[in-house]
Amino acid sequence: MALLVFAVGLACAWWIISQPPRIERRPPPAPTPPVVNVMTVVQSPQAPLLSGFGRVEAEQTAMLASRVAGQLERFGDGVLPGRVVEEGAPVAYIDQADLRLALEDAEAQLSNAQAQLALENAEQQRARSEYESFGRQLSAERRSLVLREPQLRQAQAQLTQARVIRDQAALNLERATLTAPWKAMVQERLVGAGSLLSQGTEVLNLVGVEQFWVRASLPGDALEWLAPGSQVMLTSRGWPEGATRDGTLVSILPNLEESGLQAQLLIAVNDPLSLETDGPALRLGDVMRVAFQTQAQEDLIALPSSALRPGERVWWVDDENRLRSTTVSLAYRGEDEALVRSGLQAGQRVVISGLAQPREGQQVRVRSRGDTPASDGERS
Repeated sequence: MALLVFAVGLACAWWIISQPPRIERRPPPAPTPPVVNVMTVVQSPQAPLLSGFGRVEAEQTAMLASRVAGQLERFGDGVLPGRVVEEGAPVAYIDQADLRLALEDAEAQLSNAQAQLALENAEQQRARSEYESFGRQLSAERRSLVLREPQLRQAQAQLTQARVIRDQAALNLERATLTAPWKAMVQERLVGAGSLLSQGTEVLNLVGVEQFWVRASLPGDALEWLAPGSQVMLTSRGWPEGATRDGTLVSILPNLEESGLQAQLLIAVNDPLSLETDGPALRLGDVMRVAFQTQAQEDLIALPSSALRPGERVWWVDDENRLRSTTVSLAYRGEDEALVRSGLQAGQRVVISGLAQPREGQQVRVRSRGDTPASDGERS
């Protein structure tokens, strides 16, 4: 019996081992539709939010030079680097001793020329009286010599020359005091007191403080939204949080920026150093972020730039939650925002994120975004 039980057990074990496992085949589960983020688009008056960067530069700058030769005596009161001088204020004084002597000499020459003219007038009257008493008519050439007309013209010319020399000497004396051509800040003293100056020696470096310029760059397709006179808001990393300054677009320059071939714009900022108003001061060479206030021109649809695929293609979801695509025509495309002119209709649900490899007619699950892009009036 023991051998029989052992043989049966061995046979059962062999049978179990020799039988292949049976796997129940089931159909694969249906793939889960991907979840996409959509937004319901609206059509309303829109304008792009244009922004860029620019560098501050001077609107007026001058190397104030001496117009006469002489020794620099001293600078005007408060004429120091970083100080502001008013228009017409004296900023430097040149020694006037030699110039005063030159003026006195010129005035003496003028008096001598006036006396010579008076004497010649008297001689001419005497010559005319003698000629009339002579009783004979002479030719025009001989009559001119007899009446001393060449001598009179010479005396008149000498008087004019003496007057010009006197006026030049007086002008040189006046120019010995250098004055500010406009309200300016002293950038640098280029020479020191006691220096011997020749005509044309540069003395001071001045920068006008009534207005600075900001030279900014924007892509060329943004220019259709701008015109001279547009308002601009400026900010800087070096300013306190929330601090801004206002500027005005002066002009769009005809040349492109060399590095990025972008259009260049010139923005004017009045009272840049905040001498008469409150606010942060602009510094020459500082990099500013500029934001342009544009005006809405037509009804457009605003989309995040991330919603656009290559070829200006946009995916949207129909009523059955299936993907559809369309090609749109853009009025503007920026780094963060795009404005669609045609190709979409208000109320369509546009996919803004969540698509990896979309297919036409693909089933998706929708996660709606509650907010819609604001109109131009709401953003401003």
